[in-house]
Amino acid sequence: MRKHWRRGTAAVAATIVLGSSAACAGGSPDASGETTLRVIVNITPNLTQEYWKGLFAQYEQKHPGVHVKLELTGTISAGAKLNQDLAAGDPPDIAQQIVPTKENAQLFTDLSDQEWTKDTPLAQQHEIEGKRYLVGVGEQIQSLVFYNKAAFAKAGVDAAAIKTLDQFTEAMGKLKAAGYQPLQTAGQWVPGSQFSMMADAGVLTADPEWTVKRTDKKVSFAGSGYVNYLQRYQSWIQQGYLQKSALGLTYTDGQAAFLAGKSAMYVMGSYFVPAADKAKKSDEIGVFSMPTDGAYPSGQFGNVADPYVVAAASPHPQEATELVRWLVTDKEAVRSQLAADGNLRKGFAYEMSSLGKQVQQILEAAPSVLVKAGERQPIDGYTTELNTQVQSLYTGSSAQQVAEGLDKWWNSQS
Repeated sequence: MRKHWRRGTAAVAATIVLGSSAACAGGSPDASGETTLRVIVNITPNLTQEYWKGLFAQYEQKHPGVHVKLELTGTISAGAKLNQDLAAGDPPDIAQQIVPTKENAQLFTDLSDQEWTKDTPLAQQHEIEGKRYLVGVGEQIQSLVFYNKAAFAKAGVDAAAIKTLDQFTEAMGKLKAAGYQPLQTAGQWVPGSQFSMMADAGVLTADPEWTVKRTDKKVSFAGSGYVNYLQRYQSWIQQGYLQKSALGLTYTDGQAAFLAGKSAMYVMGSYFVPAADKAKKSDEIGVFSMPTDGAYPSGQFGNVADPYVVAAASPHPQEATELVRWLVTDKEAVRSQLAADGNLRKGFAYEMSSLGKQVQQILEAAPSVLVKAGERQPIDGYTTELNTQVQSLYTGSSAQQVAEGLDKWWNSQS
């Protein structure tokens, strides 16, 4: 997922300075003088296998003797693929779309002594105990509501007037009365992620340190604003604004249903924009910042885009570090990745559609970008558990039961 996805970073195409963590480690080309780097990549509707092959072909052309082999994740996460490879004693060199935590940081190369890393997007926010393991290409914002302009016009809804959850809910009623499915969701990881895009914007804007406090057991889900957002979400299911049958859809199916005009609104991150562009629907779609029960506009729940890590067990640490440096600092490589997934980075402009420009304007108006990383990183496995709990709202669980379930799970992990 992208799961996202904060601007204000400067882009620096610095010359690589290989530190001891990479330069002094083992690893060398094979007997033929060739080096093959295995890279775990995330496959999405935007970041296809063909896209990755084309991107890495550019690197291979500039670096004779280096070959990049894609390690596809299939239906599992990049983290699960990495764990499988490590357990099999066959470590990759690089993994994309993995965010290290304090618990698993030892699996990754410390890149803190690589000078070029300090100016990559959200580098400081992702440090773990002062060490830098992750570098990213850009940033995503995710507390966004995309809407079908024709549906809003037919239902008499003014998107600019929707700032609170009451107004958001009222708009759903009008859209349903006009014959539209008000809000599009899907199965897989989508319900939990959409809920985070909504609730985190409100709760974390009010208290950016909430996750830190939860880790210290000073706050709880059941005793916080998360309950209010769970109650809202549950009410939308009960009123038919969210379809229970949508859980049978894949992420791609849900996206396609919205693009086809079968639903009026779609809560999703900025990475939805390229899909709308590809479908030639961008001019028919608008976007506004997620309404909340608090300040508006709220901070944007966001994340680093296209993060990369070098595996500590990489057979070719120096070559792997050089490839990662190219991915996150080379101007053309950065622009390509930003455009492919609708991401953003200060200093790296690229041609945007009308919808992309609207997202950029929302970012510029946001008071902050809320990133769950570093000390604000939830306990490992939280995203999966949240998704399970949110989906249980579709099968009869109450908002209070879900909040208490999240607390029980969190406490059991710590």
